[in-house]
Amino acid sequence: MQANDPMQPPVWRQLLQLLRPFSKRIAIALLLSVVTIGSSIALMMTSAWLISTAALQLGITSLGVAPTGVRMFGISRAVFRYLERLASHDVTFRLLARLRVWFYERIEPLSPAQFEAFSSGDLMARVVTDIEELQNLYIRVVAPPIVAVLVTISVGFVFALLDPLIALIAVSFMLVAGTLLPYMVWWIGKHIGRHLVAVRATMNQQLVDTIQGLPDSLAYGYAQSQLSALQSTNAQVSERERQESRLESLHTGLSVLMTNLAMFCVLVAAIGRVEGVFLAVVALGTIAAFEAITPLALAAQHLDKELTAASRVFEMIANAPVIEEPETTVSAPLTDYSLSIQNVSFRYGDADPYIYEDFSLDLAYGQRAAIVGESGSGKSSLVNILLRFWPYQAGDVSLGGVDLKSLPHEDIRRIFGVMTQRVHLFNTTIMENIRIANKPASDDAIIEAAKAARVHDFIMSLPEGYDTYVGENGVALSGGERQRVALARILLKDAPIWVLDEITANLDPITANEVMASVMQAAEGRTIILMTHHLAFLKTFQFDAIIEL
Repeated sequence: MQANDPMQPPVWRQLLQLLRPFSKRIAIALLLSVVTIGSSIALMMTSAWLISTAALQLGITSLGVAPTGVRMFGISRAVFRYLERLASHDVTFRLLARLRVWFYERIEPLSPAQFEAFSSGDLMARVVTDIEELQNLYIRVVAPPIVAVLVTISVGFVFALLDPLIALIAVSFMLVAGTLLPYMVWWIGKHIGRHLVAVRATMNQQLVDTIQGLPDSLAYGYAQSQLSALQSTNAQVSERERQESRLESLHTGLSVLMTNLAMFCVLVAAIGRVEGVFLAVVALGTIAAFEAITPLALAAQHLDKELTAASRVFEMIANAPVIEEPETTVSAPLTDYSLSIQNVSFRYGDADPYIYEDFSLDLAYGQRAAIVGESGSGKSSLVNILLRFWPYQAGDVSLGGVDLKSLPHEDIRRIFGVMTQRVHLFNTTIMENIRIANKPASDDAIIEAAKAARVHDFIMSLPEGYDTYVGENGVALSGGERQRVALARILLKDAPIWVLDEITANLDPITANEVMASVMQAAEGRTIILMTHHLAFLKTFQFDAIIEL
């Protein structure tokens, strides 16, 4: 489904669908919230009646069960408030957990093809900041209006038992405060929330880009310019937050004004219509009832923020994967890993030139092929084709006579082991960085893979050995060491077909030859597809096929 698909449901409807699995928990939380506010109103009204009656000095018997009621409502308010907070935050955190899993499940099939339009900073802002913003969906946007409606109906019913006019006045003020004030807050600040979400995302994007490119920025004297841009964006965030705070202060003042005005009008209307002891009852009951109305303006203030964050999240997942899982799959060949590429034509977009036209390659299991070409000639695109990251427009690719398109993606990525010039090491230990190739692997198996990759001795020379943290992107290791860790990773995976994409591109000649020798020795008996622009390797190592792009 494309991002501009007219059949796509509105953002608010998609958000409500995310809440549907928690409908029972939400119902419990809403009930507890209504009961909590009801206990507060009952406490205020009972206390007012008790004090008013006691002031008449009619004797202790005239108070009846009012003292017991005050104690009961006081205790119940605290208990119900605790249970309401517990239930509400349970919904919030369950929603946040579901949002993260739901979002990852939908972006995983889109990678990497659909992510080219997003920078890493923008991705982080959407995955982290926008998702966390949506955790407020229930507690700040959905719950307040529902609770306000239920409390308003209940207050109207109770006050009507005393006098219909009093009920009409109280409910009228609650309706005005619950509709006009939130609308005014929304109208005044309708751009503040969405701008705040957008500018925070921009700041996160700039922050990530600045940190990732800090060494180059310092080397070329660009750091001050990036810092100035970051400070400018941060100033915009601060200004939006100040605007939001001023708007909240305005709403708070108007809410207090409406609450006291409602109390005054109810009190004036009650004079002569109810007994004297009930004047304080309706006055304080009205004040307590506005506890359900006050959060509505805050809900209106958060509405735009939630919708903007949701729009950014849904924008990422709205596009369909460029490659879908096959509807009917064939089990991957377990013994025959012969690779056949016949007359394949490939380009990334309809307006782009073809990178491959009628490209063919046949390799029996265990054979080696070298694909030689300059940077930009399309060598890396073969990785995208073989791993089914991108679809090819024409031709056939098969493994053991089985069409690659009919194989489950997980099986394809189990069969191919890929090693590229850009090795990504996570900010964890060397042991865990190798283990990602085969999660169930034992420590002994990882050590054997490291020995085969000729990196074990280096690892053991480190103070922490295999428990050494390599830093962000493996910054604590040299280029050659990172490549050897990647080799240990691919060895641990034990894939039958290795695709090696410019694995020595950033290494000095001596290290490059050492790494290549280690790779070729470790890959003995496997199918190898080497993509390189170093012709020297073709003389040093034996290849069954050499293709020049």
